[in-house]
Amino acid sequence: MAKPVVAVVGRPNVGKSTLFNKLIGSRLSIVDDTPGVTRDRIYGDCEWLNHKFLLVDTGGIEPDTNDIILSQMREQAEIAIETADVIILVTNIRDGVVTSDHEVASMLQKSGKPVILCVNKCDSIGETDPEFYEFYNLGLGDPVAVSAAHGHGTGDLLDEVIKFLPEESDDEENDEIINVAVIGKPNVGKSSLINKISGQDRAIVSDIAGTTRDTTDTFIVNQYGKFNFIDTAGLRRKSRVIDSIEKYSVIRARMAVERANVCVIMIDAVEGFTEQDSKVAGIAIEQGKACIIAVNKWDAVEKDGNTMNDYRNKLENDFSFMSYAPIMFISAKTGQRIERLFEMIAFVHSQNSMRISTGKLNEVLADATARVQPPTDKGKRLKIYYMTQASTRPPSFVFFVNNAELFHFSYQRYLENQIREIFGLDGTPVRFIIRERGEGKK
Repeated sequence: MAKPVVAVVGRPNVGKSTLFNKLIGSRLSIVDDTPGVTRDRIYGDCEWLNHKFLLVDTGGIEPDTNDIILSQMREQAEIAIETADVIILVTNIRDGVVTSDHEVASMLQKSGKPVILCVNKCDSIGETDPEFYEFYNLGLGDPVAVSAAHGHGTGDLLDEVIKFLPEESDDEENDEIINVAVIGKPNVGKSSLINKISGQDRAIVSDIAGTTRDTTDTFIVNQYGKFNFIDTAGLRRKSRVIDSIEKYSVIRARMAVERANVCVIMIDAVEGFTEQDSKVAGIAIEQGKACIIAVNKWDAVEKDGNTMNDYRNKLENDFSFMSYAPIMFISAKTGQRIERLFEMIAFVHSQNSMRISTGKLNEVLADATARVQPPTDKGKRLKIYYMTQASTRPPSFVFFVNNAELFHFSYQRYLENQIREIFGLDGTPVRFIIRERGEGKK
């Protein structure tokens, strides 16, 4: 299942990013005294008392403004609110309760989501500042006094957060069902693909709402197996908010990827590869998921005898960081190669779940090291004593060596290529864990 989402919202310059960084334990958000400062990254993993969730930072909300930048920030916050399971409203005791706080509180109450009121910059320890009680007027229940700069009160805040997180299901996942996340930037045809699949295949079991408001699960059974397609549609480009829309498309993709076994990364054939496509693909790699690159709208491309090969060669260069992923050219509109897509999904899932015996792995290792000697440094040569597979999804291999520093990236890539040549592992990343004999993981 995807992790629950907790959004940090509030008007500009109340300390949202400082609080965000404190809660996740690192400086992912840029902190500046200037309201509306740009953030390089707006989400991070957070854990409290064995509860894991995704924390989302937002730009400040100015409910009524004609300023273009502030309007964009309001759009960002509204998207975060739609996506979130729990909302933290950050206010500032130094400014007291201002009109914008009332307007933001009213907006959040209408969302129907659990809202926790955080009063930031309560830096003094001891007797409560009388102005603190003014925040009860917002009608959001008991406020929590916090100093994001010093960390005071953050534990109390997280205690309140986990009270409202959705309970994790105890039901074990059905291994027969392949969860497929259809991901990509807005308007590449994700919903069109789901609709085409749903409309053509008569073996649909049911269409039910997903665990988050912005995803829909479509269950399908056919000759290739049982599939649960996770659609991340519902987010569209708008003029003036392109950047925030695309940032939040990454968050939605991340949530879908966490639930998935296989990721179908959709590319717009007309527009071609973009930086946003690489960001979306990077999420799938980070999570170790099996991947297929699906070039959609292929019917709209003018072709000659070499069009597909030329396009494939360019994509192989663009996606050189995931050269193992098969590339398919499809049309969600006409249904071109949709049948083949099912077959490929089942195949890469099996590759992602593959387990290889230690004996076979070490046969390949012995042959590979005999062909190309392990590297040396200052007269000392790398020795690889043996290797074994630690886990699947993705296939992860442990190498026991004499010196981990000698196991250079280039030689790891060589061994990975040798393993793939023998065992396939198409469509899936692999992980290498290097351990020195008698020592812990390096």
